[in-house]
Amino acid sequence: MSASSTADALPRPGDLPLLPRAAYHASVVSDYALRTGLASAIAAASLPSAIGPVAKVERRRLSFYAELAASRDADFVFVPPQGAAAVDVREGRPNGLPADGRIELLRFPSTYVARNPELRRSYARHVRNATARAQHWRHADGPRPTLLVIHGFGASPAWFNSAFFSLPRFFAEGWDVLLFTLPFHGSRRDPRAVNGLGLFAQGMAGFSEALLHAIHDLRVVLERLRGQGVPRIGVTGLSLGGYTSALLASVDRDLDFVIPNAAVTWLPPMLRAWFPASTALRAARALSGIPQDALEQALAVHSSLNYACRVPHDRRLIVAGLGDRLAPPEQSLLLWEHWGRPRLEWFAGSHVIHLGRQAYLDAMRELVQRPRSDGDR
Repeated sequence: MSASSTADALPRPGDLPLLPRAAYHASVVSDYALRTGLASAIAAASLPSAIGPVAKVERRRLSFYAELAASRDADFVFVPPQGAAAVDVREGRPNGLPADGRIELLRFPSTYVARNPELRRSYARHVRNATARAQHWRHADGPRPTLLVIHGFGASPAWFNSAFFSLPRFFAEGWDVLLFTLPFHGSRRDPRAVNGLGLFAQGMAGFSEALLHAIHDLRVVLERLRGQGVPRIGVTGLSLGGYTSALLASVDRDLDFVIPNAAVTWLPPMLRAWFPASTALRAARALSGIPQDALEQALAVHSSLNYACRVPHDRRLIVAGLGDRLAPPEQSLLLWEHWGRPRLEWFAGSHVIHLGRQAYLDAMRELVQRPRSDGDR
């Protein structure tokens, strides 16, 4: 979409018609409740790493990522996988797929080694996290063009993402689908931990490693698909998955398209706004002496805003929720500006209630079905 300024890119809630406006306000309430619960869990998991003697170590660790981020060089920051992965393939139940479809459950030992030498031993202790996982929906006459889907924080179940993104319809329209499991989610998490919370168990340094780890394993998946002869691969993701999909588009040179949905793009303002995580963060910084700018410089290492997008401009689509209070629309607008204002589709709902979702699903299908031309830039 075109707009004269960032402020014009999304409508104001007061400009919505009566019924969409009422639905907008109702959906926002659900986000505040979810955001408070999520912020509480993140604060409880990450606060210990910023208190006492550990705080000095955390400061040193964060400086490592700040130095990486300062290069703004994705090829330097994201080390490519070494060697071919030994992928274990098991047959899954093709619930809801056409008769010619099958589901493969993929597992492979991740060769990722923590980028920060100080974390290599502790990060490797998460044994379950070291096995990467994905679910691959395939047509019998494949390989077909493939839609890579990255779930949000704590939202790894395949059934949820299948319904949310209407994936059976994409499959029926000719695309294979691959659902990737992020680190510390699903079967990659400690069975005693809340799904996804392990991302923050080692503070923001550990969180940074988990994002670098995710990109590493996604590149293994992409290499496997291309080795099978898949002609086109595009990526979409929700929330944290949107964050990761935008980051992947900064690293991989051959993605056909990228569609971040309700994406987080720059964490610092969110951490300052989310109560009680905001209070816990201020207390942790006061106790540890970690300056705000030091944390921001470190977090830039895995923000797509720190790198150029390698997907052609007209193959980028951003989806934003007008009433989103977990990843507010300002987050998507930051990415929209950074990416040179590509197409932007908005919906009236919140982070978890996507009112008018059909409009952006139609926009996704239009982009997915439109072949990339040799002249795309």
